[in-house]
Amino acid sequence: MENSKYEHWNHPQPFEEENKKLAAGLLAIILGPLGIHKFLLGYTKEGIIWLFLSLISLGAITGLLGLIEGIIYLTKSDEEFYRTYQLGRKPWF
Repeated sequence: MENSKYEHWNHPQPFEEENKKLAAGLLAIILGPLGIHKFLLGYTKEGIIWLFLSLISLGAITGLLGLIEGIIYLTKSDEEFYRTYQLGRKPWF
């Protein structure tokens, strides 16, 4: 007979926020000039700055920066990305 004091369904697991590494990395590489990866990570102010820079440079600067930032995102471990960009809120590189 199973121990009636222990009910597996009644012991919630610790909540872990979704890791947005893959989505942010791919968005930065593919749609870098639009800065969508900044908005995905919750960096609204930085996303608006990114869009402004994109308009001024016609996407040339932000396209290259998006590619670089996307590669940086994807080469970090899942845990390091989560700690740095989602918990630590580091908006730039």
